[in-house]
Amino acid sequence: MHAPHVGGRLQETIMKKMVFGALLAACATAVVAAPDLQKDHFKVIGITSTIPAAIYDEKPFWTETLSKDSGGQLTADLTPIEQMGLDDQSMLRLMKMGVMDFAGMDITRMAGDDPRFEACDLAGTLPEVDQARQACNAYKDVLRERMEKNWNSKLLAIGASTPQVFWCRDNVTSLAELKGKKIRVFNNTLRDFISGLGATSVSIAFSEVVPALNNGVVDCAVTGTLSGNTAGLPEVTKSVFMLPLGWSFNAVAVNKKRWDALPEATRQFLTDEFAAYEDKMWATLHTGIEQAALCNTSAPGCTMGKPEKVALNPPSAADLELARKIVADSVLPGWARRCGTDCVTEWNARIGKVTGHSITLK
Repeated sequence: MHAPHVGGRLQETIMKKMVFGALLAACATAVVAAPDLQKDHFKVIGITSTIPAAIYDEKPFWTETLSKDSGGQLTADLTPIEQMGLDDQSMLRLMKMGVMDFAGMDITRMAGDDPRFEACDLAGTLPEVDQARQACNAYKDVLRERMEKNWNSKLLAIGASTPQVFWCRDNVTSLAELKGKKIRVFNNTLRDFISGLGATSVSIAFSEVVPALNNGVVDCAVTGTLSGNTAGLPEVTKSVFMLPLGWSFNAVAVNKKRWDALPEATRQFLTDEFAAYEDKMWATLHTGIEQAALCNTSAPGCTMGKPEKVALNPPSAADLELARKIVADSVLPGWARRCGTDCVTEWNARIGKVTGHSITLK
């Protein structure tokens, strides 16, 4: 009497498994076939290959993730900027000319062409990582408009590097000790801060920082807590003065003509991919901040850098107060003079609301 019941249950179980298996197969097929994309290949110039954002975000995205997520339909050739013999200041000009399809760039280094490009990384204004992302998000519409109008480029994503701090040949324990020293910088807003401090700014490419410190060309260099580690700065420095001056924002952009010529399905797919890429860059940054503290003190758990031993000297209350004064007296007015009234209005309405600062153009 029970056999038909057991057989019925068994048949029902088998049917469920078959249906479930079919659903799984359909889903698997859907994952591969979901992007109904035309085949395409992109030429990409990337950021400096030795910094963590390039190692853990940019290179995997262009060489692995893009092809995998598109089912092999979209691929790219990625060439780091230093291998091209270029600098960030020329990237938008080359993008406008169509020399490359996509590019990664340190956006603040292009401020010579438009001071707005350093607006969300004004030295000393954004000491916290989440606040830095919030401020840059608030300013994205301005950056997008400027890039499209003047540079035939479309902004796709913005990430950041670990906090930009002072790596010094000697043991520097306070901001006041930096007065009179020669300090490597890489953008105009850092020059404003260093000038307000009473020190001398020296512009040096990232690849030349180690020999410049080693040979005494500069006394200190402003660069990231983790990128300094991976570049070998602990070998030529004794201390890191841990006052965060900025984040060295990395932007990803595409030539607008190339973008507009892509099929709609490809544009939507890439829009989604770059949204995920941006989130990944910020997640990597959070991890990188933790890793820098471990690697620069040879603590257990260092995986993203090299175990090194340098003195990590935190700023005191007096240092923070001096930094606030320099920001108010030198950094904000300096940028406002370079950028003008419209910039100040845009900044106050967006970034100023995040930072609590307000700029008055004098």
